[in-house]
Amino acid sequence: MRNIRENIEFIKDIVNLAKSSSTSVEIVAVTKTFPYQNVLEALRCGIKHIGESKIQEALPKFEQLAFSLRGIRKHFIGHLQSNKVKKVVENFDLIHSLDTMSLAYNISRHAKNLNKLQNCLIEVKVSHEMSKIGVNLNEVEGFYEKCLSIHNVLIRGLMVITPFSKNSKDSKYYFKQVYKLFEDIKKSFKNSEFDILSMGMSNDYKIAIEEGSNMIRVGSAIFGEREYKKK
Repeated sequence: MRNIRENIEFIKDIVNLAKSSSTSVEIVAVTKTFPYQNVLEALRCGIKHIGESKIQEALPKFEQLAFSLRGIRKHFIGHLQSNKVKKVVENFDLIHSLDTMSLAYNISRHAKNLNKLQNCLIEVKVSHEMSKIGVNLNEVEGFYEKCLSIHNVLIRGLMVITPFSKNSKDSKYYFKQVYKLFEDIKKSFKNSEFDILSMGMSNDYKIAIEEGSNMIRVGSAIFGEREYKKK
């Protein structure tokens, strides 16, 4: 069994093999549910981006890692509830889960109070499951255009979570769709700051990179399988 350092080196090797020569791929280590000691080890191994999905878990961890987090980019990757927006804007560099205009205005309000430009990604919904969140694929471009007029919010790109499948190759179809959408928006709006395509997790990041992702979100591939506490 590989340790955290070996896992990170393995992922970096896969990334370098899968990406095109002109593409830089950022690795976001998804640290949710893992203790700060594991996160610290990942940072010591060169990880520059970490992802959390629950503010109540993230903040104590950030306090324990305060010195080590200097220069590290913090990503909020979970569903963002309206009552958590203030704390997320205060503590995170990039929000991956913007999916409604009301949320965009809420983020804008708190970012303005902090004199901050909050970077966000639009979460794209590619699943027909009612439980899944995000902006429908055919509505993303219009949603993006509306967000351009909102102060203190900068849309940096798109994020997608594909439907769960035991076969990672099933994600390929969705990655192709979202990559095309990403390129279409860049071409239509000619915005150089629209530059992040967050696709791929521990089970399918290699395929995501092959399909154009420049940011992957990997947790268990670095830290091992999660052990969720029973409620």
